[in-house]
Parts: sequence; structure tokens; C-alpha cells
Amino acid sequence: MRKCITVVTLMMSAAVWAQTTPPADANSGSAQSDTVDQLRQMLKAQQAEIEKLRQAVDQLQAQKPEQPHAPSLGTVASTRPILPAGPVATEPTRNLAAAGIQKEAEPQDMPESPLQFHIGSASIIPIGFMDFTSEFRTKDNGSGIGTNFGSIPYGTSSFQSNLSEFRFSMQNSRIGFRVDANVKGAHVIGYMESDFLGNNPGNVAVSSNSNTLRSRLYWVDARKGHWEMLAGQTWSLITPGRAGISPLPGNLFYTNDIDVNYQAGLYWGRIPELRFVYHSSSDKSALAIALDSPEQYVGGSAGGSSPTFPAALTATFPGGELNNGATTLGVPNRAPDIIAKFALDPSRRFHFEVGGIARFFQTYNPVTAADFSTTGGGGFADVNVEPVKGMRLLAAGYWNDGGGRYIFGQAPDLIARVDGSPSLVHSGSTVAGLEVTHHNTLFYAYYGGIYIGRNFVLDTNGKPVGYGYAGSATSQNRSIQEASFGVNQAFWKNDRYGALTLMTQYSYLQRNPWAIAAGQPSNANLSMLFLNLRYSLPGAAPAMK
Repeated sequence: MRKCITVVTLMMSAAVWAQTTPPADANSGSAQSDTVDQLRQMLKAQQAEIEKLRQAVDQLQAQKPEQPHAPSLGTVASTRPILPAGPVATEPTRNLAAAGIQKEAEPQDMPESPLQFHIGSASIIPIGFMDFTSEFRTKDNGSGIGTNFGSIPYGTSSFQSNLSEFRFSMQNSRIGFRVDANVKGAHVIGYMESDFLGNNPGNVAVSSNSNTLRSRLYWVDARKGHWEMLAGQTWSLITPGRAGISPLPGNLFYTNDIDVNYQAGLYWGRIPELRFVYHSSSDKSALAIALDSPEQYVGGSAGGSSPTFPAALTATFPGGELNNGATTLGVPNRAPDIIAKFALDPSRRFHFEVGGIARFFQTYNPVTAADFSTTGGGGFADVNVEPVKGMRLLAAGYWNDGGGRYIFGQAPDLIARVDGSPSLVHSGSTVAGLEVTHHNTLFYAYYGGIYIGRNFVLDTNGKPVGYGYAGSATSQNRSIQEASFGVNQAFWKNDRYGALTLMTQYSYLQRNPWAIAAGQPSNANLSMLFLNLRYSLPGAAPAMK
């Protein structure tokens, strides 16, 4: 704008000079003196007008709305963070410098993705990646590229126990977008992410693999000052974090595993949630409380085993009052789950969090017309440290009464007594591991374990019912353990053109049932090998953590 004003000034001056300069044959000295005086007066007036224009331009620039920060590397959706380090994924309004955490780059310093665009004051960027996944299992788990940890083949006589499994898939590929905007002093983020792991028809793998799109994340988050609020389908507050309290996938710990069901022992959820967060002035600590959509769960999904029920209650309890993996939206839930978490980040090399959960259950006995209610709960703690540059040690642990739903559905929340009253099941899980980053290479190793306590009663006929009793089904697990090792190699990465990465993983999985019949093995085990080639969209490549 200033350059335009200067050009206009020169043009106006030339025009005035042409109009006021006397002809070449003028011989009056006084006339020339008068002309010079006139020019001086006109230039002075023009200079005053120019100064007014410059002041007006400065006022307009000062009133121009601030453009929101564009998302940086590491802030976008992914199954796991797999590329060499970029900025930590954080909300742009956070004061991270005091906490020793790297702040997002200012927009003028950030290489803008070719796919990024703006509408008004909003910054919009498509996110996602394209995956080509291959998996091999020594036994036929029958679950595609996601492992059903609790139902790996047991025994020696079935075809699942004697035949291996191999397949290719693109189902883990992602599509989505992120929107950032500053609205009346608050920074607002909208986030949507989908993959192709929805419910498929029975012939999906025959002629045309028409995989089904499904929702993963769809939420809006607003932060103003110390306060933040989130609503929508998100990673549950119970999910272990890597930094602060944040819904952004790059700030969460759900391992680097290629397996789309992650690691046995990990506790998490992607469910509708209303969340409130208070951040300290230094952003070294945060406190949050969330209301999660509830579900009374008794096993049956993702390989989780269901208890047996008293004979008088089998018609309405499993699959009716209680979700056994076959119930869609018919369970009569009593109240939302309440989750609280406190996180501490004294530096970018240390993260610690601790929290608890409360759950509420209700049942009804149609035979006696009696209704019952009870409350369950649990606690969890997570730590993430970087003792030396490029190496991370991580550990997360969860113990509960009636919270098996959050261990990827591997444990039932409860059993039913003969009168129909609920009795909660104890369960716990843990994941610990190591992540080492060197240039464009990431090495990781994790151990995960699940323990499910026994809980049973005697039915009216004197036979035991519940979970883990002598003679119970071999699907009722006492423990599940998994060890995983992997290497991710980035061939190339560019802020404008994306990244190409080769990912490899080996896992050994073992489950031990509560009851073992004579002549049967003491456990079931499985070896798995994954190979994945991924192209990440520009601006959407997550950072190694």
C-alpha cells in the first residue's frame, strides 16, 4: 500500500510540473519565481494528503483480524506417530515456553502445505494418509488387520489352530480435516477423522474390496485463557497422554503399533465426551473432568469373553440390559461415566498424569420385578520421560472395579447374582515400553498385560455362574500378554509434499484361561508379523514422540 502511495505521488508531481512550467521562450524572471513558489505550495499540500493516507492505512492494518495458527507437524490423526520429530502438537494459544515445551511456529515462519487454505479467518487443512498393510499370523485369528486379543485360537483340533493367516489391506488409510479459527478471544479447533474399518459385507474380500467408511473422531474444542471445553467424539480422557491434556492425536500415547487394535493392555476409548480443562498460568499443569457416554458391558466384542448368567436371567440380561457385543444402542444406561485427570509437565522431557473414573450400573429382574443399582470405579497413572535425547521411556497402568469396557472390551464390567443384582468384576492392565529416534528411524518395543479377576455365584440349581469358575469356558481369560517390537523408516519427508515411510512389526501374544480341561494346553499363543507402507499427506505427517 505504501509503495502505491509513493507511485501516485510521483505521478501527481509530474502532472503539476507539466501544467505549471512556463514555455521555453518565457523571459520573465518574476514569472519563474512565482511558478516555483506555486510548486512548493502544491507539494506541501500533497505531502499532507499523503501523510493522512498513510495513517489511514496503518489503522486498517491494525484492525485486520488475526489469522489462526496453522496446524504444525505432529498435530494430526494417525494410528501412531511415526516420522522424525516436528513441533509438539499443542493448541496455539498455550504458553508453552514456560513449560519448556516447543511452541508452534508463527504462520509467517511455517512452510504452508499446498493443500492448506483459508476461508475468512479460519485455517483449514486436509489430514490423513494412505496405507498398504500386510499381516501374517501363525494361526487364523479371523479378525482382519485388527487383532482380537482375547480370542486367539485355543486347543489343537480346530482349523484356526492349525492354519496360518495372510492378507493385504488398505483399511487403515485415513481421511479428515482440521479447522482452526480465533473467535472472540477464544481459539477454536474442529477435527474430523475417518478410516475404512467399518462393518463389511460377508463377500467384501472376494471380487471387490468395497471397505466401509467409519467415523473415528469428530469434535470441537474451544480455549480462552486458562479454560478449555471440548464436545464430540474424541479419544477419551482416560487415554494415556504424551503431553499436557489434549485431544490432538499427536499428544496421546497409543503406541506405534501397526496393529489397528494397538497393544494388549492399553486402556482407551473413542467415544462421545463432554470435557472441561483448566490450564495453569505456566501450562506446566492441567486439571480436567469429562462426562463419557456410558455402556453397561459384559464382554463379547473385540474378543472379550462374556460371563454366564443365572438361568432365569439369560433372556433379558446378555444382549438386552447388558451389552454382550451384539447390542447396538438398546442398553438402559444409568448415567454417564465421570473421568478426572491431573497432568504435570515440568519440561518437555517429563510428563506425568494421574486420574480416576466413576461408573454407574443398573439392572432389573423381570421375574421378581426388582431393580438394582451399584457404582464402580478405578484409577490410572501414566508417565513419559526422556532420560537422554532421542529415547523415551513410557509406562501406563489402570486398575478398576467394573471398568473392563475401557481395556478394549477385554474384560466384563460385571456379573449378575441370582436375584439380578450386579456384582462388579475386578480387572487391570498396563503398557510399558521404549521408543528410540535416530534421524529418520524409529525403533520401539512394548510389553502389555491384562488381568481379569474371577467372580462367580451358585445358581438356584447349585451350578456356578459368572466368570472364572472351575469348568468355565476357555474363552474366560485370566490374563492376556503381548510383546511387540518394530522399526519405522522414513524414506523421505517434506513439509510441502508429505512423507513416505516403511513400517515393520513383530508381536507375540499369549492368553491364559481360568479353567483348563484335562489334556488341553495351558495357554494359547500367536506370532504376528506386520509390514506397512504409508504415504502421509503434506502437512499431515505426525512427529515421532
